[in-house]
Amino acid sequence: MSGANPAQPRHVICMKWGKKYGPEYVNRLYAMVRRHLHGDFHFVCLTDDAAGIRSEVQCLPIPPLDLPAGIPERGWNKLATFSADLYGLRGTALFLDVDVVVTGSLDDFFTQPGEFLIIHDYKRRWRITGNSSVYRFELGAHPDVLDYFRSHFNEIRANFRNEQAYLSDFLHRQGKLGYWPKAWCPSFKYDGIPIWPTNYWQPPFVPEGARVVIFHGECNPPDALAGRRNRRFRFIRPATWVAEHWHE
Repeated sequence: MSGANPAQPRHVICMKWGKKYGPEYVNRLYAMVRRHLHGDFHFVCLTDDAAGIRSEVQCLPIPPLDLPAGIPERGWNKLATFSADLYGLRGTALFLDVDVVVTGSLDDFFTQPGEFLIIHDYKRRWRITGNSSVYRFELGAHPDVLDYFRSHFNEIRANFRNEQAYLSDFLHRQGKLGYWPKAWCPSFKYDGIPIWPTNYWQPPFVPEGARVVIFHGECNPPDALAGRRNRRFRFIRPATWVAEHWHE
């Protein structure tokens, strides 16, 4: 499959639930996308709380997954984006986690060939598993991802740690899984911090060729900007570059 059909509407989708992320994350993400994506697009936030989110963003409820009570979240909510009918939306969707920082053009994310594209796992690149901080798909094209999840939840939970492991395996088995070029979506944690001991005097940096920097694990954009890490013995200097991009 080639990239998105130019005649198809382009959607950028994010999700926000619970108390971990405030509306400023959505607002800054929208602003970064607006600066780095040419042409028309529709920005959607699937959320349980639309308060404080800017008017250009269409806020919609997160479709229920109907999970048993007390199940750890582990990102399963993202699978709702594969609903057969997601509020009538049609076209190509680029999903972005709310805590990414966009540093370069997003245009090619809609034209890169592939049926379903995701970040390849950072630490274990021999595995098929993708990182679902950034993925692209055709809306309504993969309803079996969600249908199978709902009907085999206990089996899936026993075999897959989280939604991205299940999602990658399911689409790989169908021959539909592809990965973004490695340079496009680097990890702040693995790719943007100088090696020890130079991390004590050199600041974090934007890796060459980066377009969307992924903040996963113990450090979010405001932590990086302040030079904070939530693990001992992992010192970083303030990542001042974050302020150049992560704003409205």
